[in-house]
Amino acid sequence: MTQALEQRIYTPEEYLELELASETRSEYCNGEIIPMTGGTPDHNELAINLASLLKSTLRGKPYRIFATDQRLWIPARNLYTYPDVMVTEKPLQLQTGRTDTVINPCFIAEVLSKSTQDYDHGDKFSAYRTIESFGEYLMIDQYSIHIEHYVKTAAHQWLLSEYDDPSVTLTLRTFDAQIQIAALYENIEFDR
Repeated sequence: MTQALEQRIYTPEEYLELELASETRSEYCNGEIIPMTGGTPDHNELAINLASLLKSTLRGKPYRIFATDQRLWIPARNLYTYPDVMVTEKPLQLQTGRTDTVINPCFIAEVLSKSTQDYDHGDKFSAYRTIESFGEYLMIDQYSIHIEHYVKTAAHQWLLSEYDDPSVTLTLRTFDAQIQIAALYENIEFDR
């Protein structure tokens, strides 16, 4: 984005119009348009691996799986964002008047980057927690085998589990799905 985009305040409608015409994706937060950085090959591989594992596991069940390019609207925070992986229950709920913006994720995963890990742990996770349907969050480290798994246990209560062992199978409670950590990290090489 140009410097002019960073300095002025935009309405959500202006952002959506610019986003449709743009070759790159940007987030929108309270009038500010924030360009999204490009991911590494490992970042992309982890997102694809997770989406593929979920697609296989949830086949025939009432869910939709999205990876990287699906926009999410979080009205409580006036935020448009693009989670790395997102699952919604059927029927898919879209922002009123839009055909391209989801509002009902039950599961979200972010692959952590050095430039975004603080945001993914902090403000972004805080914004996600304002979504009524949202109940499970994975933060996946791309630099070592490490996953933070948050599950909503009650209103304003989240349980954290951490995984560092590739031989472990993680259970996603939202849809009672099993994800092998080794399969999630397939093709990721840490010795570069």
